[in-house]
Amino acid sequence: MSFFSTGNILVHIPLGVGGYDLSWIEAVGTLFGLLCIWCASKEKIINYLFGLINVTLFAVIFFQIQLYASLLLQLFFFGANIYGWYAWSRQTHNHQVVLHIRWLSLPKALVWAAVGTSGIALMAVNIDRVSAWLTQIAVAMMQALGISVQIPALQPDAFPFWDSAMTVLSIVAMILMTRKYVENWLLWVVIDVISVAIFAYQGVYAMALEYIILTLIALNGSWLWIKSARQNDSCPLSSAQ
Repeated sequence: MSFFSTGNILVHIPLGVGGYDLSWIEAVGTLFGLLCIWCASKEKIINYLFGLINVTLFAVIFFQIQLYASLLLQLFFFGANIYGWYAWSRQTHNHQVVLHIRWLSLPKALVWAAVGTSGIALMAVNIDRVSAWLTQIAVAMMQALGISVQIPALQPDAFPFWDSAMTVLSIVAMILMTRKYVENWLLWVVIDVISVAIFAYQGVYAMALEYIILTLIALNGSWLWIKSARQNDSCPLSSAQ
């Protein structure tokens, strides 16, 4: 069981102030996360299996370091991966896939833009309260399961706007991915670039390097899906799709 401990260090990465201790569970979780994103860019349904492993391992990490709000969000991503697996697996009676890569229609794009903008604004203003609320829910759920945990001391968010943007956009991007909309990759590029900047600013260069890799994969996914959407006769911001 030592594999699941964040104290079981695989390697010390000498980047940034004091370097970065990469545990086995984080390394394996990150590897499956990279495989998930890479396979999704190739429209391979196995990406959801890798995604389930990734969010499960990261939920274990967040439990150990008492980031219970982030742990609760992993439950959402777990459910989204299961739904995405189902949605991508659906076939017609002619054994053709139901979902094809395409762009959002203009009305849908406007709705999602409004939802995302409103969500970021509300989250940025209330991020500490939302984090406390999610933490309370997560702790109550774990206590109901017989797990002995207490609500940890929560610190004010250091980057309320940017953390809110990444959280909301990640949720929107995941939903759009399950429906095979090209825009999901454009959002992941934005999320990854913000992450690179924040981690670099904090001096956590190992994590910044990881998100540079994720940015490159997301850019490749954008290019591949835009090409596939064109082959499916789907154009960005058309009146109906």
